[in-house]
Amino acid sequence: MFEGPLDHSIVKRARDAGAIEIAVHDIRAWTNDRHKTADDTPYGGGAGMVMMAPPIVEGVESILGDDRPKARILITAASGRRFTQSMAHELADQKRLVIICGHYEGIDARVGAILGAEEISIGDYVLTGGELAAMVVIDAVTRLIPGVIQAASIEEESHSGDGLVEYPHYTRPFSFREHDVPDILLSGHHAKIAAWRREQAIRHTLEKRPDLLDRAELTAKELTFVESLRSQSPEDETGSA
Repeated sequence: MFEGPLDHSIVKRARDAGAIEIAVHDIRAWTNDRHKTADDTPYGGGAGMVMMAPPIVEGVESILGDDRPKARILITAASGRRFTQSMAHELADQKRLVIICGHYEGIDARVGAILGAEEISIGDYVLTGGELAAMVVIDAVTRLIPGVIQAASIEEESHSGDGLVEYPHYTRPFSFREHDVPDILLSGHHAKIAAWRREQAIRHTLEKRPDLLDRAELTAKELTFVESLRSQSPEDETGSA
């Protein structure tokens, strides 16, 4: 599963340049029976299977060796802390990361206790396995490592810096199916363009992710602008704006 996403685009270039190293390990390598069993039925009964602690703990300890105290260990789980751009920045500062991919009904709780691992989730839904979630984390973190992408490209992205979603982008042609590029973007007036983009970012955040505005870094003037936009919004069926 990992070979495709990790061998293309920005992640591949980062690996080729030596900016990151990624290794994928199969925990069955640390099982002790001839069937390489890594899961079992849950104590207390219930449906599904649970990933066993010994192969995971012994595998992580073997992989990390003396680096274990310096590594940050994550477990992908639907019940975990929400993975955000802010957390991606946190992880990009780490020298070594271990991502344990959850499966089935979950992982024996002793894994997290013994390894000091933290659970993370990429969203409020359930996947068949944690591999896809791990790849999302790897991609999001890799692009924040210095030198992988130009810093200017990252600063104004959605969920970065001021906490707003990004403003709309346009390129050639100027006119397409009766939709024109806003004139301000052709004005050459950089200050006015920056102000327009800031206003559009606030508008888009209000329309698409209003929950982010409570945490966004806004000036008093911008807060007034948000309130004016809200007052212009049509009322919903319940009568609330």
